[in-house]
Amino acid sequence: LQPPGERLVVTGRAGWMGMGRGAGRSALGFWPTLAFLLCSFPAATSPCKILKCNSEFWSATSGSHAPASDDTPEFCAALRSYALCTRRTARTCRGDLAYHSAVHGIEDLMSQHNCSKDGPTSQPRLHTLPPAGDSQERSDSPEICHYEKSFHKHSATPNYTHCGLFGDPHLRTFTDRFQTCKVQGAWPLIDNNYLNVQVTNTPVLPGSAATATSKLTIIFKNFQECVDQKVYQAEMDELPAAFVDGSKNGGDKHGANSLKITEKVSGQHVEIQAKYIGTTIVVRQVGRYLTFAVRMPEEVVNAVEDWDSQGLYLCLRGCPLNQQIDFQAFHTNTEGTGARRLAAASPAPTAPETFPYETAVAKCKEKLPVEDLYYQACVFDLLTTGDVNFTLAAYYALEDVKMLHSNKDKLHLYERTRDLPGRAAAGLPLAPQPLLGALILLLALLPVFC
Repeated sequence: LQPPGERLVVTGRAGWMGMGRGAGRSALGFWPTLAFLLCSFPAATSPCKILKCNSEFWSATSGSHAPASDDTPEFCAALRSYALCTRRTARTCRGDLAYHSAVHGIEDLMSQHNCSKDGPTSQPRLHTLPPAGDSQERSDSPEICHYEKSFHKHSATPNYTHCGLFGDPHLRTFTDRFQTCKVQGAWPLIDNNYLNVQVTNTPVLPGSAATATSKLTIIFKNFQECVDQKVYQAEMDELPAAFVDGSKNGGDKHGANSLKITEKVSGQHVEIQAKYIGTTIVVRQVGRYLTFAVRMPEEVVNAVEDWDSQGLYLCLRGCPLNQQIDFQAFHTNTEGTGARRLAAASPAPTAPETFPYETAVAKCKEKLPVEDLYYQACVFDLLTTGDVNFTLAAYYALEDVKMLHSNKDKLHLYERTRDLPGRAAAGLPLAPQPLLGALILLLALLPVFC
């Protein structure tokens, strides 16, 4: 695990493996697409120019500029150019997620296609986007681009799960675990065969342990005839209603409209529908910071090639134990005593100008009358940040649960979840309830069969 405050770096090569349903394509279209989408987590203010390298390689190996075969000299030349570009930006990209993904991906591709490290390089070409209005107006999508139609023709409605992140920050996982975490810096929320979501959390106040989400990056991976790779990026005071390339759908493929961005409230609320994977994402800016919520089928949630590499997939695994904060204990200790008197004992330093406990309770009660974990998270955030906008962050997070969660009996949670030390340290996922029940039954019947 990265220590708090360090940027998260992914240096493994699992991301260059298959992508599930679309993994059968040739390297000519498949690997270059992966090369671009897995390397699209650039920091907005970073001098690292890896995105430029990605873009040049993508333009050299796709569309009308694509080599006739993935084993042609032109493809190897494009790879050498890509490698050269990464070396030129190496000094400014150390510790960058995109840079390390690109370096390892290039090595893998050169090995797979027997490309020599020495030889000619290709000249970068500009990638031309499709004419505006072409793919944007298509409404007829292939059946494969509608999740419920393609995956569940002869079975029951799929089980949908929810994950959300809001406030200082509070995490609700796909298994309805509720945790308050430090997780300063860049952390992956979702990392499966179809999309990647990464958040960056920064201190709310200088020197404070209280953090909130200041940046969000979502990568939708290239999928069959439905969508091209698409990257969405939001930051403080910038909640765009389009992908980074300016488009609002999945590109120029036949099923492009199975991925769409809709602006609900300008600069405050964006919704992304990815019908081809049955997924809905809600991104909000509340005050200065971002909130995230997603509804996703269990099948997509668990579409992971290598479970060993998913130890930091927060929506699935939860926060590491050493990153968790027991905010309920803080809430209990503070009640009736006042936030300032317990500042030294609190798990997160109290902000210089915070609310008295009674005022924080009153403000949270206005928006959250049920004293569940969202209400308690609201009180905690007001006491540690002094920012009244965190009241709205908790309120909208609960509203998103009401819209996205498939089980209406689980809208309100009352007990936070803290992993057992052994399980958290090992990074093991919680066993699904049906599987756990079957295991218990099997153990009970073991003496009968033996």
